[in-house]
Amino acid sequence: MVKIEKVLNGSQLKEFITFPFRLYKDNPYWIPPLISDEKFTLNKKKNPAFDYCEAELWLAYKDGKVAGRIAGIINHSYINKWGNRYARFGWIDFIDDYEVSKALFDTVEAWAKEKGMEGIHGPLGFCDLDKEGMLVEGFEEMGTFITIYNYPYYKEHIEKYGYVKDAEWIEIDISIPEDKDVVSKISALASKAKEKYGLSVVPLKKNKDVIPYIPEVFDMLNKAYEHLYGVVPITDKQVKTYVNQFFSFVNVDYICLIKGQDGKLAGFGIIIPSLSEAAKKSKGRLFPFGFIRFLKAIKKNDTLDLYLVAIKPELKGKGVPYVMLDELTRTALRNGVKRAIASPELETNHAVQSMWRNYNTRIHRRRRCYLKRFD
Repeated sequence: MVKIEKVLNGSQLKEFITFPFRLYKDNPYWIPPLISDEKFTLNKKKNPAFDYCEAELWLAYKDGKVAGRIAGIINHSYINKWGNRYARFGWIDFIDDYEVSKALFDTVEAWAKEKGMEGIHGPLGFCDLDKEGMLVEGFEEMGTFITIYNYPYYKEHIEKYGYVKDAEWIEIDISIPEDKDVVSKISALASKAKEKYGLSVVPLKKNKDVIPYIPEVFDMLNKAYEHLYGVVPITDKQVKTYVNQFFSFVNVDYICLIKGQDGKLAGFGIIIPSLSEAAKKSKGRLFPFGFIRFLKAIKKNDTLDLYLVAIKPELKGKGVPYVMLDELTRTALRNGVKRAIASPELETNHAVQSMWRNYNTRIHRRRRCYLKRFD
C-alpha cells in the first residue's frame, strides 16, 4: 500500500531533496543538483518566485520507505499571461511501480482541481530558468548540471495516466571545429556583420566587468524569450537571486556581450564550463571539498554548457550570432575545448538551431513537457 504525505517540516524536506540521490545512486548519467540550491528554491521565504507562485510538495511511501516525490506549482504570472488555468508538476521522481506513480499524480491532480485549475503540465519549475522537461531520448548520455535526468520508465508511467505531449525540447552536442577553413568562414561572416551593422564585442577581463550589464542582459532575456513555451518575465528580485547563485560559476572567458551601433547590447551568450563531473564527485555538496572540484572545472575544462543565448529581437538576422560564435569558438580553441552542449531548445526553434549549421552537431537528448486537461 502507498501512503502519501505532504511535506510539512525540515526532515520531510530533506527526504524530498535527497530521494533522487538514492534512486540514481548507481546511474552514471544522472548529475546531482546542489542540495543547498534545492533548499533555497523550495523555500517559500527565500525564493522570490513565490511572489507569484504557490506550491506544495508530497512524498510517497511504500513498505515504510520513500518511493517517490512530486511538487505541485501554480504560477499565477503564467496564468495571467497565457490564459491557461494550468497547474504545474515538477520535482517528479519515483520507483518503477505504477501504484506509486499513480498515487503521486492522483494527489497533485486533486490539489490542482481544488485550486480551480483546468489542467496540469510538466515537468516544469517555478520559471523558465528552473530545470524542465522529462527526458524521453538520450538516457545513455551524460546529463548536465542544468537539466533533468530520469529513467526511461517515467515516460511509460505518465502516458498511461492520460498525459500527452505539449512541447518538446532538443539538446545538441556541438563539436568545436578544428578545421581552419571552417573557423575562417565563421570569422569572415563575423567581420562582415561587424562592418555592416556596427557590431562590437565588449572586452571582459574580470567577472566584475559583467556587473554593469546584468540589468540589460535580463531585460533582453525577457524580451527575447517572451514567446517561448510557458515563459514568464524574470523579476528584479529573481535577477539578484540568480546572480548570487551562479556568478561564482562563471568563467569570464565564456561570457560574450555584443554591442550595437547605439552602444546598447545587441546580444549575449553565457556559457559555463561543464560542471557535470564536479557535481557527481561532490555528491551535491559544495563543502568540505566540493567547491574545489567546481573551481577546477570552471578554470580548465574540455566541455562547455551553453546556458543562455539571446539576441535583441529587432536585430535578428543582422549577424549578431556570427560575431558571438566567432568570439566563443576562438576562445574555446585557445583553451583546448573539444565540445559544447546546448541547453534545451524547443524543437520548433529553428532560428536558434540554424546557428550551428557550420558545426558538426548531433541531437543527443530530447525532453518533453506533458499536459493533461481535466474533464
